Amino acid sequence: MSEKSDRQKELASSWKNIKPLRQMIDELPHLQTSFVFGDAFGIDIQNPDKHSLELIQNTALALRSWRKGPFRIGELFIDSEWKSFIKYDLLRPHFNLNGKTVADIGCNNGYYLFRMLEDEPKKLTGFDPTALFWCQFDFINHFVKSDISYELLGVEDLGSYGEKFDVIFCLGVLYHRSDPLGCLKSLCGALEKNGELFLDTFMIDGDENIALYPKESYSKISNVHFIPTISTLQNWCGRAGFKDFELLAIKPTDTNEQRRTEWILGESLEDFLDPNDSSKTVEGYPAPKRVYVKVKR
Repeated sequence: MSEKSDRQKELASSWKNIKPLRQMIDELPHLQTSFVFGDAFGIDIQNPDKHSLELIQNTALALRSWRKGPFRIGELFIDSEWKSFIKYDLLRPHFNLNGKTVADIGCNNGYYLFRMLEDEPKKLTGFDPTALFWCQFDFINHFVKSDISYELLGVEDLGSYGEKFDVIFCLGVLYHRSDPLGCLKSLCGALEKNGELFLDTFMIDGDENIALYPKESYSKISNVHFIPTISTLQNWCGRAGFKDFELLAIKPTDTNEQRRTEWILGESLEDFLDPNDSSKTVEGYPAPKRVYVKVKR
């Protein structure tokens, strides 16, 4: 556990929007549970009482918005904005985590990390600087009781973290970084020799070595920076020190995979697209499409 992460958690626990959530998590009942792998990461509860179930549901609702998932706790179904199993199932045939040290950069609430327990890795570590997602992770892990480490840190902290990994996942992060090459270099430096990186990012079509740089926002997201062609992404990876660029899949984002549910607060994909032409964002850019790749150090 990083000392910086510990300090971040201590600070975040005092914030007025996070402090009551931490208190609710601390007051969760201690129950006999087991977990089930599947599209919805499931937690079975043995003989739950009505009061415990109410505490669980009230805490889950207080922790909105749930972006990644879904999760099931007893009969409570947390229908997250993203059907994250679609991405996980796409990547699953391409990795083997057994006995390996694994990091998920931008891990959100840890959905992928919980799913990865099935592969019996040596160690799982999640990195995400967002305090709400850390709270969601601790809520789920209260019942799972896993040894997953959750660091309240970002990709920029990998260089000082003091640990290297056999496999890194960095899913849906690169386009949020104003320096994508620097981000990729940080990821490369955090891998063991011949270690693997699984990466997905927004892409644009074309054979040229170019990238879209949205003027103000992309799909109403203000912190989206460079959206490359696949050729440009491959060049970035090569310059960052990676080899063996392997294209795994190209997939447009649709409203089956990402949509508004009662478990989020605010808008989702249907609000980000041109209402008259779903092939474009509301800003007039090409609608979100993702490329999935695997590279090695």
